[in-house]
Amino acid sequence: MAEFTKKDEKLAELLQKAGLPRNVAKTLAYMRKRDEVTSVEIEKSTTLRQPEVSIAMQWLKKRGWISKRDIKKEGKGRPVHGYRLTKPFPQILQEINKELRGKIKEIEKLIKDLNAFS
Repeated sequence: MAEFTKKDEKLAELLQKAGLPRNVAKTLAYMRKRDEVTSVEIEKSTTLRQPEVSIAMQWLKKRGWISKRDIKKEGKGRPVHGYRLTKPFPQILQEINKELRGKIKEIEKLIKDLNAFS
């Protein structure tokens, strides 16, 4: 199992500053350079709890950034799912950048509208 590196940690911090929830930022940073991961791998490597990883996966799936597949396992218990990014990471970053630019435009318009009252 791959560890959550200092570089992953730095990326997660930046993604949080860009507006992503902490659990989503850490999950995305962890998945960035990995082909397929399980939620247990994410939990152990990022120190996120199982509910946090589940919520992050729902958030990422809603965005269309990940896909999920069932992994057959022996015996009983909860099914194991494999997750992978559906788009190259740079494309996901472009989507985040586009959203940030939209927010900048909204703020600039708000400033302009407020200044009209000065």
